[in-house]
Amino acid sequence: MPPATVPNSSAPAPVAGAAALAAIARDIKLSHSVFALPFALLASVMVLHARSQAGPIPPLRLALLLGVIVLCMVSARTFAMVVNRVADRKIDAGHVRTKGRAFAAGRVGLRAGVGTMAACAALFVGCAALLGVVEGNWLPALLALPVLGLLALYSFTKRFTALCHLVLGVCLACSPLCAAVALHPQSLHPGSPAHQPALWLLSGFVLCWVAGFDIIYALQDQHYDRSKGLHSIPAALGTTRSVWVSRVLHALALGALVGVLMLEPRFGWCFGVGLGLVAGLLLWEHAILTKLVRTNAIDPASPPPALNMAFFTLNGVVSCVVGVLGIADVLLM
Repeated sequence: MPPATVPNSSAPAPVAGAAALAAIARDIKLSHSVFALPFALLASVMVLHARSQAGPIPPLRLALLLGVIVLCMVSARTFAMVVNRVADRKIDAGHVRTKGRAFAAGRVGLRAGVGTMAACAALFVGCAALLGVVEGNWLPALLALPVLGLLALYSFTKRFTALCHLVLGVCLACSPLCAAVALHPQSLHPGSPAHQPALWLLSGFVLCWVAGFDIIYALQDQHYDRSKGLHSIPAALGTTRSVWVSRVLHALALGALVGVLMLEPRFGWCFGVGLGLVAGLLLWEHAILTKLVRTNAIDPASPPPALNMAFFTLNGVVSCVVGVLGIADVLLM
C-alpha cells in the first residue's frame, strides 16, 4: 500500500483546551447524532411505557432515565467519531475531500484527541454504571466496554474489508437495543413477558438503512480508496453495482419497518404514516443519486449540494420521522 500522506509540517501549532474541543465538535458534527438518537429514544419510550403498565414511573425518575440514555448516545457517538478522525488522520490528509479535517490538517493534536476519547468513554461507562445504582441493572455497565470496542473497531474495518458499511450499520443498530436493555434487561429476551420483538426489527431497519446510505456517501471516495489500498463496496464493485447494493439494502430496511408495524400492537396510523414518508424519502434519495451518477456529478473535490441532500438531510428526516411518529403512537394509544 502506498505510504499515506502526512499532515503539512508547515501547519500552525495545534490548538488546545476549549479551542481544541470546539474544533473537534465542528469536525465531527454533533448534529449528526440525529441518525441514531431518535431510535434510542423510541426504544426507550416503548420499554418505559411497558414498565408503566405495572405502575406509574415518577416524573423525576423518568427524566433521569431518559437523560442517561441521551448522555450515553451522545458520548458514545462522540467517542466513535473522534476515534475515526484520529485513526484516519494520515489517510484524510492526502484526500482532497478530507484534508481540511481538524486532525488531518494538524489544527488539533493527538493528545487532545486521546483526551476527548477518554473523557467520552468515561462518561459512557459512568452513565451505564449509574443505571446499576439507580435501577439495579448492572448489565449496561458490563456491556459498556464491549460496546465501545465495537464502535472503535468500525474505524479500522475499511483497512481489511469492503463490508465496513455493514459494520457501521451494526454500530448504529445497537442504539435501540442498548437503550432497551438499559431500561429493562428482559425486553429483548424471547422467554420474558417483557419481550418486545419489534425492537429487533427496528434494529434491523437501522442496520440496512445506515449501510445503504453509507455506500452512497462512499461513492465519492472510491478512487482514493483504491489508490490507498482501502476497502469499500464502491471501491470493490464500482458505481453501478454499488448503487444497486444500496437499493437492495434500503428495500430490506423498508421490509423491516413493515415488520415493526405488524409486530408492535401499539403502533397504528402515526407509525403507518411514518412508514409511507420513509418510503417516499428513500425513493427521493435514490432518484437524486441516479441523477448524480447519470451526469457523473459526484466529485470529491467539490461534492454537489444534491449529495449532501441525499446523504445528510433526507436521512436525518428519516430518523426523526420514525422516532417522532413512533413515540407519538405509543403515547397516544
